[in-house]
Amino acid sequence: MNKIGKRTILLLMALPMVINVMAQEMKKLTLEDLIPGGETYRYAENLYALQWWGDECIKPGIDTIYTIQPQTGKETMLVTREQINKVLEANNLGKLSHLYSVSFPWADKSQLLLTLPGKYVVYDFKTDQLVNSLKLKEKANNQDYCAASGKVAYTIGNNLYVNDQAVTDEPEGIVCGQSVHRNEFGIEKGTFWSPKGNLLAFYHMDESMVTQYPLVDITARVGEVNNIRYPMAGMTSHKVKVGIYNPETGKSIYLNAGDPTDRYFTNISWAPDEKSLYLIELNRDQNHAKLCQYNVETGDLVKILFEESHPKYVEPQHPITFLPWDDSKFIYQSQKDGFNHLYLYNTEGKLLKQLTKGNWLVSELLGFNTKKKEVIFTAIEGLKSGHFAVNVSNGKMNQPFDTCKESLHNGILNASGTYLIDFSSAKNEARTIDLIDTKNFKGINLLQSKNPYEGYQMPTLETGTIKAADGTTDLYYRLMKPADFDPNKKYPVIVYVYGGPHAQCVTGGWLNGARGWDIYMANKGYIMFTIDNRGSSNRGLEFENATFRHLGIEEGKDQVKGIEYLKSLPYVDGNRIGVHGWSFGGHMTTALLLRYPEIFKVGVAGGPVIDWGYYEIMYGERYMDTPQSNPEGYKECDLKNLAGQLKGRLLIIHDDHDDTCVPQHTLSFMKACVDARTYPDLFIYPCHKHNVSGRDRVHLHEKITRYFEEHL
Repeated sequence: MNKIGKRTILLLMALPMVINVMAQEMKKLTLEDLIPGGETYRYAENLYALQWWGDECIKPGIDTIYTIQPQTGKETMLVTREQINKVLEANNLGKLSHLYSVSFPWADKSQLLLTLPGKYVVYDFKTDQLVNSLKLKEKANNQDYCAASGKVAYTIGNNLYVNDQAVTDEPEGIVCGQSVHRNEFGIEKGTFWSPKGNLLAFYHMDESMVTQYPLVDITARVGEVNNIRYPMAGMTSHKVKVGIYNPETGKSIYLNAGDPTDRYFTNISWAPDEKSLYLIELNRDQNHAKLCQYNVETGDLVKILFEESHPKYVEPQHPITFLPWDDSKFIYQSQKDGFNHLYLYNTEGKLLKQLTKGNWLVSELLGFNTKKKEVIFTAIEGLKSGHFAVNVSNGKMNQPFDTCKESLHNGILNASGTYLIDFSSAKNEARTIDLIDTKNFKGINLLQSKNPYEGYQMPTLETGTIKAADGTTDLYYRLMKPADFDPNKKYPVIVYVYGGPHAQCVTGGWLNGARGWDIYMANKGYIMFTIDNRGSSNRGLEFENATFRHLGIEEGKDQVKGIEYLKSLPYVDGNRIGVHGWSFGGHMTTALLLRYPEIFKVGVAGGPVIDWGYYEIMYGERYMDTPQSNPEGYKECDLKNLAGQLKGRLLIIHDDHDDTCVPQHTLSFMKACVDARTYPDLFIYPCHKHNVSGRDRVHLHEKITRYFEEHL
């Protein structure tokens, strides 16, 4: 053999050693790098506050605002922060430190809206002049600015104001202009301006009859009681009315909806002519919904357009949306065929056609292309997601759903519906932002972010499906292996679980939805595993409501199927399996340790639901019915009854001001364990609500990590 051949063989023999040394030399990510609130938190590049000014794309920065031409991507400077601040300071209105809070609500005017502390300012960037300024009263919250009228609604305490006028003056126990029904049924706010800004619909909630729950503020020398109104499952609920305020007359009327006891009012929307208000009324059992039309002058019911019922539950999430070219027709979203789809109705309540159909679901209605008579929307199924258009006239979609790739998308549509800003991510793409032409859903790239973890040691990642405990349903899983994975070693496993409704842990997005802590623990030598059991989101109604009336049971069976798969892998140490989750995931973590003590050895449960009888009415009764009507289900799912089955190590973490899953859950479980002579561990985070945020979040994950390191 010649010298060149010998040298080549020696180099090839040395290559695995070089790769191994390089892997060892790569830096490891710390919790400070991986957890929001960390001093060196690493996040993907972004273009903040991208938006539309009519059909022109707006890109704000710290010092400059640009327009972007959708066809070419060409950028043109529009205005600078220096220009705006000169005008603001000349009028004693303060100044901006960046331009990310600027908005362009008027498509036909060269004006922008500036949101400053306690005030709104309208500035014309072509004339470089102040158009208007509006100062709010002190302690204003829940601001809702109406671009059509220039008025703003807001709350102070529990009362509603418009500009400087008080709309309500209510005693303690009554809340106006704020979100109601504990933010269920798609409710996110409490005020709703009419299209032209002439009228304001608002929520009025009487919760004076609701039991007060005491939370204790420990920052005072003598702890002070903070009472919250918390209606628990099966107990007396609050009563909600819908008011309509006329800023011109200063008077309000209330809808004549009858006795609001044990009813929910949601998905409020205005008729384009402002003469009618539409909403969905839902009974307390949440299995019968009515779409109702009310006269805004009298408050009287005009008609019930149609009704929808289901043996388990109906869950309206979206207000009706009128066609911009035809005020007599609207889009209604429903899961009545098993998946959330779009239906076209007329204002007489007649179903004209189902616009979308398939074993996938519409996740967001983005808007309309008026010229082409199309509805633009985002759809999702499992790990696949994408944007689509459907023609209202003939029902044709621009492309079949099967063209979707594994990814995660959301979008903002321009005024004419011809272009959208597409925000997406995929397994190996942290963030992509494109300007997309809705004719073919192709376009130009505005941002392809760098990998925020580039140059650091990273675990390997894989996804797949296994069968649920029913033997037929596919479940998606995500599995992470350490960067220096050795197939001949046996590794401990940590299962990260949520498992409840309205959440999907395994996605087609960045790192398939894995969190920073998953990366950290994989780098420490753990196999990290997550599976979306039946009951979780974006798989259709039957998949979700399989858990009805016995939360945690079927979910746990599916998680065990995941463990069976893990134990079939030669590199998994089946004797060292841990689990961690928060909220519903805290319930699942605790339940898995108690129901399957032979499988799960260590668990860390954050803010867990222990007894569904202690949880709030809207969510709890939807999925469990009431304790009175489903006593067997509540007993079966009450983890206090299983306290004696604790064999492994369990740490429960709870926040002392948790107003979502009140501390009574954890404290009552601790009492049950004392009575049963079992020995969980407990850690309390003072001054936090339903999770730990800010700088303390790094501490939380260090605490969780140490528990697994010590016991798994």
